[in-house]
Amino acid sequence: MTTTLLRTAGELHARARAGRRAVVMTMGALHEGHATLIRTARGIAGPDGEVVVTVFVNPLQFGQGEDLDRYPRTLDADLVVAEQSGADVVFAPSVEEVYPGGEPQVRITAGPMGERLEGSSRPGHFDGMLTVVAKLLHLTRPDVALYGQKDAQQLALIRRMVRDLNFGVEIVGVPTVREEDGLALSSRNRYLSAPERRTALALSGALFAGQDRHAAQEALRARAREVPATRARAEALSAIGESRAAADTHAVATVVPGGPAAVRAAARQVLDEAARLDPPLALDYLALVDPSDFTEIGEDFTGDAVLAVAARVGATRLIDNVPLTFGSFGAAS
Repeated sequence: MTTTLLRTAGELHARARAGRRAVVMTMGALHEGHATLIRTARGIAGPDGEVVVTVFVNPLQFGQGEDLDRYPRTLDADLVVAEQSGADVVFAPSVEEVYPGGEPQVRITAGPMGERLEGSSRPGHFDGMLTVVAKLLHLTRPDVALYGQKDAQQLALIRRMVRDLNFGVEIVGVPTVREEDGLALSSRNRYLSAPERRTALALSGALFAGQDRHAAQEALRARAREVPATRARAEALSAIGESRAAADTHAVATVVPGGPAAVRAAARQVLDEAARLDPPLALDYLALVDPSDFTEIGEDFTGDAVLAVAARVGATRLIDNVPLTFGSFGAAS
């Protein structure tokens, strides 16, 4: 398969279409995470469909002092990755093609969800992101668009925009791709020196620590549900030698009420230790949130959640997250 490079929407619209068009939006500097998105898109589009990869470094989503000028631009290498991963087209428009006449006067506003976490750290970022995503959806006219779950808040906002504004496109989230050491793949990883990279591993380490604590608690809930959590029952079980169940019954009474708090504490411990490394990790936020609105969850929360972290190591800012489900053992089997 030969991937075609197109620069204008007119060229893209002139292509004959058969089957579904799947779009993967990127800012270039493609890596294995992007390749996974493209391969997933290829599977969704099928042999008769079309996969379009957009490469556009959007100036609207970079704030003052951020790395717009430093952001890597590697179009020749991107074309190779796109072709090897199964893309039919790379659509790499100029700023003038996307924003004719300069910065748009009318923009998409992310609303309250866009002011939390990443939005608080990077004011205006999500307004710029949603504006360019809306424009690229109109310019590429896909049936389905794919985005990585590493940018969980971005994905949630795109889904909300598509639902609230009646975009006729299916949004698919693709799980985070990680390097062998656990670091989430990102175009910004290339900025890290070897010592900085060692410190940066605390982001995924913290998330895995929280994930492990959560898994242990959910397993404890499941075991405890096998017996009533009463002192009399625990004593009776212990008397007949069922010490494991008795211990679980006692432990669940003390561990379960601190579910989300314990997850946060496990992750925070790793991040606190990384803050004392050389070079240190400078934490921006650690949050355990409801993915529907990115507000912090309470101790009685049940359902899907996202444990998210953002931090700086040296001059590089990194984000990561893992999905969690609370109360998954409470459903009837």
